[in-house]
Amino acid sequence: MTALVFDFGLKHIGVAVAERQAQVARRLTTIGARDGVPQWQPLSAIVIAWRPSTLVVGDPLNMDGTPSEMSALARAFGARLAKRYGLPVEYADERLSTFEAVSRGADAASAHAEAAQIIAETWLSC
Repeated sequence: MTALVFDFGLKHIGVAVAERQAQVARRLTTIGARDGVPQWQPLSAIVIAWRPSTLVVGDPLNMDGTPSEMSALARAFGARLAKRYGLPVEYADERLSTFEAVSRGADAASAHAEAAQIIAETWLSC
């Protein structure tokens, strides 16, 4: 089972891939977005290339586990993905993923994709 995993943002959306059977996650790229709406053409190319069975969107919960304002936007993004690609969408806790990405050495250009990989690792561990 292959999943594409997304670190949703208003300007950038990080993308990673997760292989459930191998328990492997790796970052792929970052796609530009405008007010949370991704550049669909490069995103569609990734979906076509990887042929995932599932899409996973990071859920930016508050530290106490309650939904944040960004959670609603991330879930709306997930709903758009499901409608556009006809694939199931799951959500994974992404608290502190960007902080961890930076602590792993990611710079500004790679932080979103690295955060997507961290979200993928979280999803695989559940």
